[in-house]
Amino acid sequence: MSFINYSSHEINCKIVYYGPGLCGKTTNLQYVYKKTNPEQKGKLISLATETDRTLFFDFLPLALGSIKGFKIRFHLYTVPGQIFYAASRKLILKGVDGVVFVADSQLERMEANIESLDDLGINLAEQGYQLDKLSFTMQYNKRDLKNTMPVETMNRLLNTRKVPAIEAVAITGIGVFETLKTVARQVLTELKRNC
Repeated sequence: MSFINYSSHEINCKIVYYGPGLCGKTTNLQYVYKKTNPEQKGKLISLATETDRTLFFDFLPLALGSIKGFKIRFHLYTVPGQIFYAASRKLILKGVDGVVFVADSQLERMEANIESLDDLGINLAEQGYQLDKLSFTMQYNKRDLKNTMPVETMNRLLNTRKVPAIEAVAITGIGVFETLKTVARQVLTELKRNC
């Protein structure tokens, strides 16, 4: 999964933000990019349609420490949430080390969350991965809106694996770095276990 570059002494890890359309995946990455020290980040690449939805991926290399003399570099991606971009989602999951599932907390978006979570499991299986064996974190986004589901209900419907779940308002940054740190810690723990 992780790519080791011996010439540059780097271990590259891939974290994918997954979820239904307009749930806040791109907003998460944009906030991380905006608030990260320029020496710690690469260029943010965003490909969008005319409706400003992510068409392919956002990419943010983020350096976070080292293991056994190797610098760790995280590459953050989002997948397009729209149903007709299924092939892109599968491609982006290739080589994944950790997944953040961004759920839209609005009551009327629960069906889209469930469909997207099911889609994630199917697409990972087609790549030879099992969600239960990956670093995995849930983010319940848009908690500032009035029509949000209770966290307990979201946990019951979406978080059957009982992975860490963080409440967030990505547009203001609430929970964004906590989510990233949680999944990054999971990836690093797994990486250390295998080194």
